[in-house]
Order: sequence, then structure tokens, then C-alpha cells
Amino acid sequence: MSGEVQLPPQIQEQLVRLQQMQQTLQAVATQKQQLELELAEVDKGIEELEKVDDAAPVYKTTGSILIKVERVSILEELKERKELLTTRVSVLSKQEGRVKSKVKDLQMKLQDRLKEIPK
Repeated sequence: MSGEVQLPPQIQEQLVRLQQMQQTLQAVATQKQQLELELAEVDKGIEELEKVDDAAPVYKTTGSILIKVERVSILEELKERKELLTTRVSVLSKQEGRVKSKVKDLQMKLQDRLKEIPK
């Protein structure tokens, strides 16, 4: 007889669910981080555009080419993008908080159940 303890199926299922939730949490955190980086870039672009006057030439990348655009139109576009990104980051932060809470709850339940298993 080996020294291994066979976990009950319910605990095995909870462990699998915990792993899935941890993967979800990691995915949400990664996506949020990417959006925060993009938001920082957009903020920097807005900041730089606000320093120049309307007559200054401004270019936008589209695919692999640069297109001359009006400063006001690209500034408005960036502000809209910032608003969208801010909303998405906020939503992901809330989702991240909910998933973290669920992960913590499940971890505690699993720890309690594992303590009950005879050695």
C-alpha cells in the first residue's frame, strides 16, 4: 500500500475549478495591464498634441503608412479612445476583484475540506 491519499472526486473537481479560476484571473490581469499600457500611450499622445498649435503638421499611422490629419480630429479621436479604455480598465478591475474573491473563498473551502481527509 502506497503512502498516497486519494482525494475524493468532489475535492478533485474543486481543485480543477480553482485552477480554472486562477487562469481566468491571470487572463483578466494580463488584459487589464495591456489596456493600462495603451491608456498611458493615449494619454501621452493627448499631452503632446495639446502642446502644439493647430497649424502644426500631425500624422497618424494607418497600417504601414503615415497619413496627415488635422490636429483637432486626432485629438478628439484620442480622447474618445481614452474614454473607452478607461471604461474597459474599470470593468476589468471589477471583474478581477470578483474573481480574486472567488479564488480566495474556494481556496479556504478546499483547505478546510483537506483538513478533514484522514491521513
